[in-house]
Amino acid sequence: MKRNISVTLFALFCVFCALPHKALALPSYARQTGLPCSGCHYTPPELNPAGRLFKLLGYTDKTKNSTVPAQEPDKRRAPLEMLQTLPLGAWFETSFTSIKKGQPATQNGSFEFPQDISLFLAGAWSEHIGSFLQVTYDAQANSFSMDNTDIRFAKKAQAAGKDLVYGITLNNNPSVEDVWMGTPAWGFPFISNDYAPIPAASAIIQGPLAQDVAGLGAYSIWDNHFYVASSIYRSDHIGNSQPNNGQGKPYNIRGVAPYWRVAYQNSGRKNVFEVGGYGIYMASTPNAVIGKEDSYNDVGPDVEYDRTIGRDVLSFRGTYLHETSSLDATFAQGGASLVNHHLDTGNANAEYHFGNRLSTAFGWFATGGTVDTALYAPGAITGSANGNPKSAGYIANLSVFPWQNLDLAFQYTGYTSFNGGSTNYDGSGRDASANNSVYLLARFMF
Repeated sequence: MKRNISVTLFALFCVFCALPHKALALPSYARQTGLPCSGCHYTPPELNPAGRLFKLLGYTDKTKNSTVPAQEPDKRRAPLEMLQTLPLGAWFETSFTSIKKGQPATQNGSFEFPQDISLFLAGAWSEHIGSFLQVTYDAQANSFSMDNTDIRFAKKAQAAGKDLVYGITLNNNPSVEDVWMGTPAWGFPFISNDYAPIPAASAIIQGPLAQDVAGLGAYSIWDNHFYVASSIYRSDHIGNSQPNNGQGKPYNIRGVAPYWRVAYQNSGRKNVFEVGGYGIYMASTPNAVIGKEDSYNDVGPDVEYDRTIGRDVLSFRGTYLHETSSLDATFAQGGASLVNHHLDTGNANAEYHFGNRLSTAFGWFATGGTVDTALYAPGAITGSANGNPKSAGYIANLSVFPWQNLDLAFQYTGYTSFNGGSTNYDGSGRDASANNSVYLLARFMF
């Protein structure tokens, strides 16, 4: 039965891929600019140089007048801008996931219809203000919640005879404001399933703070080469009553958590190269807003290279993160057997874009760090028998765009090590390769 389902899904995938190609634009940004998706993307979500500039300019660039002045500005009153159309968009995702070895007493090979539905307020609000604002319905939780959000004020000026773009960002995920694809918020893989087991260890900037914080920052890029950005974050805890008491939350930022980013890029007709660094520092109290603190310091480089070959593009991306942490609060609560820890993570991938219709990608990832049998405790499937955070594996992806607002993707994730071992890593007889997964996704964008 399982084999029949897989054969049927593969056949459906092939049928979709064979449908006639017709170039259509993505919803709100495309309506605003008059450009197809390929105007700003190699294939979504990877930005090309034009897409990076569009984001740096606050999502406000347009080729047609989308605002109507309701009154002329004068010294006594401010102008009022009314949008002719609201910058709205949506997507609908449905998927199939299967892991090599199912979890006890659960169904393996599951359809999700839908996996999620996202609504977007994405585009220019006024001449200098725009947004990428996402609200997502999660079928697992059966509820809507805030997703990645970035609201910007941006302007363009001259400095030393060169173009200077600068702006302010209000966002809810450290690195979501970035315009390159190496940092965590937009890094590979670009899609993920809901239920396949994932390694226990990750750096604090790699997801634990996403949509759980509110941040205000500033950025600038000079001469289209030198980029600097910085934001400060506080815990937000969407869905919790205010004022925040921190209960039930593993991370509660004490003071503010500063995030920083620097990068240098060189864009040519056929080659685009970027090298940079980023990091965050956070002091936090688990499950409270008073008492002893844990501290985390993440820092690391990233690199990206895109090479245009005719109508195709070859991309390389990589990042490395070194995290040092002092877990005084967690240690005092019995959640760690050591106070001082480190964690090292590396991610790299190569991708080939066949025009804007098809892309293939292969990525590698690895994590290692301090062994701690309390922090990485034993437990079936998700635990570690030896307290070692070591995990490693690879991801292969194939994405097809029969139309530019339909993405059909196949993704395979394989593990060579998981939570500290390749065999019997959890102490309950499960091997790392048992968590290998097949993921099929159809995303419809409106």
